[in-house]
Amino acid sequence: MPTLRPMGEAAVLVEVDTLDAALALHASLAASVVPGVHELVPAARTVLVRFDPRATTRAAVARWVTDAAASPPRDAAPAAVTVLEVVYDGDDLDETARLLGVDAPALVAAHTGAEWMVAFTGFAPGFGYLVRADWPFDVPRLDAPRTRVPVGSVGLAGAFSGAYPRATPGGWRLIGRTDAPLFDPRAARPALLEPGAAVRFVSARDVVRGAVRADAAGGTAAEPGQAPGAPNAEPAMPGPALDSARGTPAAAPGALTTPNVEPTEPRRAFEVLRVGVSATLQDLGRPHLAHLGIARSGALDRAALRAANRLVGNVEGDAGIEVVGGGTALRATCDLWVALAGAWSDVTVDGVPIEAYVATAWPAGSVLEIGWPRRGIRTIVAVRGGVDVPLEAGSCATDTLSALGPAPLGAGDLLSIGADPASPIPVVDAFPWTVPAETLELPVALGPRDDWFTRTAVDALFARPWRVSTDSDRVGMRLEGPLLARTRDGELPSEGMVPGALQVPPSGRPTILLADGPVTGGYPVIGVIPDAALDLLAQAAPGTVLHFTRR
Repeated sequence: MPTLRPMGEAAVLVEVDTLDAALALHASLAASVVPGVHELVPAARTVLVRFDPRATTRAAVARWVTDAAASPPRDAAPAAVTVLEVVYDGDDLDETARLLGVDAPALVAAHTGAEWMVAFTGFAPGFGYLVRADWPFDVPRLDAPRTRVPVGSVGLAGAFSGAYPRATPGGWRLIGRTDAPLFDPRAARPALLEPGAAVRFVSARDVVRGAVRADAAGGTAAEPGQAPGAPNAEPAMPGPALDSARGTPAAAPGALTTPNVEPTEPRRAFEVLRVGVSATLQDLGRPHLAHLGIARSGALDRAALRAANRLVGNVEGDAGIEVVGGGTALRATCDLWVALAGAWSDVTVDGVPIEAYVATAWPAGSVLEIGWPRRGIRTIVAVRGGVDVPLEAGSCATDTLSALGPAPLGAGDLLSIGADPASPIPVVDAFPWTVPAETLELPVALGPRDDWFTRTAVDALFARPWRVSTDSDRVGMRLEGPLLARTRDGELPSEGMVPGALQVPPSGRPTILLADGPVTGGYPVIGVIPDAALDLLAQAAPGTVLHFTRR
């Protein structure tokens, strides 16, 4: 039977003994999802079950998991097979074959000899870890990972195969390359290879103009590079994509401008004149896509984003700018309305001070400047109409780890503004807000891996103060404080993570994973900060003192 480990207030980490058991458990859970459960994140020995505590209880989730694990597997309908056409000319092909005691043709024949299955995703959006029951090799990773693996590279590592959906660092041994569209952030299904999908590798030399060899048809074969469930789909044709939020033509990846007004009208936009530490475009992010390797992302201080948007009459989740520190200057190209929230900063429009948490007129040509915060670290800038850029995986948030969404803002960027909302700017005499604190008290629920740490380390987590390090960003907040000693050595197989997890690397000092953090990881998590407290952490500048309390 599986072991259920708590992962904060809204998730359970279900642990089994083997990868095969994890695959079987994930399949059983996916076939019988109950109300309140909104995501399953499979990994090497675990399935992370994320649920809404307002819709169900941890006890109900535990009963469902236990029943699913004890039930005999259901007979599944034959899965459509995604066929990946591969040119087997990888830089490591000959060396890998030699290490495995075969020649290159034999290794290629083994790789193409049967169906693979996507066990789980991670590492990067759309990167699938593929397994096969009869795969005979255990492939060692490179001693020194490459700093850049080209997009489409097909590789091997351990018992897994995979294809890189974008150019990233990596230590897998490269045996070939594919032109299949592995990840398209603007598609309805962004990842070609989802957990549970069947995959067949075919050598390019064996492909005859769009048809694969008859012996490569296991289940219902698709065209090379085609996703399951769309066996007769036409190949993607060039042409303007549509922004599903506003129906405007999608710009090129990373582009920030979407001109969609008549040339004779004033451009509804503002220009970035200067950026201090950093500034990124953020909305409420990409929830419930961790099973595809996609982090939640979005504004770290979600309460500030919601408040600023409400003050100018926008929908709460409209895109705004998240400014870290000060030194940022923006110029309006037309008459606009703006509201700022979050950090306590000195803000001016053409040198005249304006207040936070108030809707303020921003006249055409005037410059809005954000000074260094007196308290807090992140200022949210919301403009009436919202920033109008194409969506990627359902959001226009900038994910700094995976490079989803627009690039961080820089001088010269021109950001288009959407049409004014139907609702007027609300009449607000005073909006309640507080100055970000210099010391924070945060609840922590122990688990799922607190048993990896000594009792002294667990006590120290709550008894000693911690300080936010300067080495912190949207991915994770590194803490300075006592070293948390372990009871065991080694690392975990990759398992699902959540924002707020206190992950402890071998250095012994924890890192709090934030919105852009990885969706899987191999460092043990000693405890989890509840989601409601993460907005407070968003304003914790370097040097802020943290005290953890048992939840």
